[in-house]
Formats: sequence, C-alpha cells, structure tokens
Amino acid sequence: MESPADLSARAAGGDRAAFSELMRQTRSALFRFVRRYVGDEQDAWDLLQDTYAAAWINIRRYDPTRPFEAWIRTIALNKCRDWSRRRFVRRLIRGGVDLASPEAMSVPDGAEWADDRMEAGHRLARLNEAMSRLPPHLKAPLLLTAIEGRSQAEAAGMLGVSVKTVETRVARARRKLSDALNDTSAVQTVPE
Repeated sequence: MESPADLSARAAGGDRAAFSELMRQTRSALFRFVRRYVGDEQDAWDLLQDTYAAAWINIRRYDPTRPFEAWIRTIALNKCRDWSRRRFVRRLIRGGVDLASPEAMSVPDGAEWADDRMEAGHRLARLNEAMSRLPPHLKAPLLLTAIEGRSQAEAAGMLGVSVKTVETRVARARRKLSDALNDTSAVQTVPE
C-alpha cells in the first residue's frame, strides 16, 4: 500500500487514481467536519462534492510536501464559509430566519433502553443545532480542535490566525454552546 505522501505526489501530478484513493481515505472524516459545520446532511454532501471538485481542478496548485488532509480540509472550510455567507444573504433577502432545523445525525445503537436512545438522539440534535448556529469564526476552530482533534497550532495554520486567537475562539464557542444548550434543554415543570 502506498503512503499518503506517495499518493499525494502522484495526485499533484494529475494521477486520477491517486486522487481517488486520497478521496476515499479522507471522505468520512471530511464529511463529519462539513456536516458539523453546516448542520444539514444533504448540504454537507453537496459541499463535500464541491470540495473534491475544487481540489481536482486546482490539484496543480497543491504542494505535495504539505499533508493532503490539511489541504483538502482548508478547501472544505472555505466552501463551508462560502455556504454560510450565501445562506446569510438568502435569509437577509427573504427578510426572515430559516426556521427549518437540520436533521439529527443517527445515534449508534448502544443504549440499553429505547428511552435512553431517544434522549441521546435529542441531546445530539440539540448539540448539532446549536453548533450549526455558531458564527463561522467560532465554529471552525471548535470543530478543528474539539471535534477533529487538531492541535491549536494546526487549527491556527489552517485558519490563518494565531494560536491565541484559536484558543480564545474555542473558549467563546464552548460558552455559546453551553448557553444555547442550557436554554433549550431547560425542563419546564407543569403544576399538577
């Protein structure tokens, strides 16, 4: 099996088979990243396709000494940002807020009881909804560090900001998520 570096070098030279293999290797993780960013499964698939198409069109610009995954993730991040801007403009033109909530990601069947699975699904749906509503400048560093496991230095390099900026934005994103989840998950008691 070829190393990622060898595949990257071949892909940079225009080898479609090498690029296809790199796509296969990065697809799942990249989809999860985009899905968490946009909050909608269908939009995520569309953006993933746009990402790979843009990468192939610009493959001659790719520097094979740089990890392919970092390069493709940067393209995906830019596609997500463009999507957010277009969505904002559409909502602004319509004069309202898009009230459609994103579909919840499926929850693995590991819970002992159906009620536990349902509650876990509701928590996950609330988390996905809250995450999709974060401003892009807070969402991207949070996804890269907390969800994708990137270091703050890696995230800073991908986002073109300082490590301190990433640290600050992640902290702010976590506070906003916590506030949003506490507001939507508050249990209301009804007097008997």
